[in-house]
Amino acid sequence: MALNYAEQWNSQLLEILIQGTLTSPFITNNVRWVGARTFHFTQMSTTGYKNHKRTGGWNRGNFVQTDVPFTVNHDRDISFLVDKADVDETNQTASILNISKTFEKTQAAPETDALFYSKIAQVAQKTDGYHSSTAAATYTKAKVFGMLKDILAKGKLRRYRARGSLIMYVTTAIMDALEQSTDFTKKIEMTQIAEGGIGIETRVTDIDGVIVMEVIDDERFYDAFNWEPDDGGFEPKKKSSSPATTGSHKINVLVASLDTCKIVPKIASIYWFNPGGHTEGDGYLYQNRSLSDTFVFPNGKDGKVDSVYVDTDTVEYAGE
Repeated sequence: MALNYAEQWNSQLLEILIQGTLTSPFITNNVRWVGARTFHFTQMSTTGYKNHKRTGGWNRGNFVQTDVPFTVNHDRDISFLVDKADVDETNQTASILNISKTFEKTQAAPETDALFYSKIAQVAQKTDGYHSSTAAATYTKAKVFGMLKDILAKGKLRRYRARGSLIMYVTTAIMDALEQSTDFTKKIEMTQIAEGGIGIETRVTDIDGVIVMEVIDDERFYDAFNWEPDDGGFEPKKKSSSPATTGSHKINVLVASLDTCKIVPKIASIYWFNPGGHTEGDGYLYQNRSLSDTFVFPNGKDGKVDSVYVDTDTVEYAGE
């Protein structure tokens, strides 16, 4: 019989995911599904006031309501066959719990971050005024504080900053420079950002009320990824001459609003078959499937995206 451990151990698995991802504050389950993997976002806008005429009558305004479908497309799976002898010889170390913990921490959690960063970056790069490209070395201790403040002043980001909904992600090098800046007087500490009673530990500070969070594992901090490398998982998209392929760029700074940016999980299934319960060999079969995606919603005034920003390095990724 197959057991769905994602349902039985749901709280434990979510805790693993939340503790391992810096983007966990953006994860939401508050979605009303209207199709197999589609949910709808209703967008409404109205015209404004007009001058009142004391001779009588009312000015007629207009409202527009648009139903926008969003489809979850990041569909991933993996399976592992654990021979009965491996379980016996390791004294149950090769158990469902240990395999789940290892996979979630080393594969699923980093991929959640990578998908979020790249999707947010790609939306920002398509939006005028909300993206830039800067050589990473430009973020010196003398300039970094002013550069980050300039980013937070771009476009309509001030609106979201005033609501306290912005999070800024930066590289380790930028956080180091900020720590050494004489213009920046606040402490930078290893701390925990609470989310649902669970903490994410990383180096954190704030600028003008905006949380600034260090992305230590920078292999997940790029604007595009190859989701099908030979060994599975993900890797930054490589620059290639044959065929001609544009490489990804490492992200220097990424800003996103909790109001409009969401990680939406649709399916999170983990199955464990006992020997004899499947036809793939004499052992225990582990299967894991995740269907999720990241979305940026437009504002409610004019239907435009104005809540994200990305600054990327100027160098294309060509592999290591």
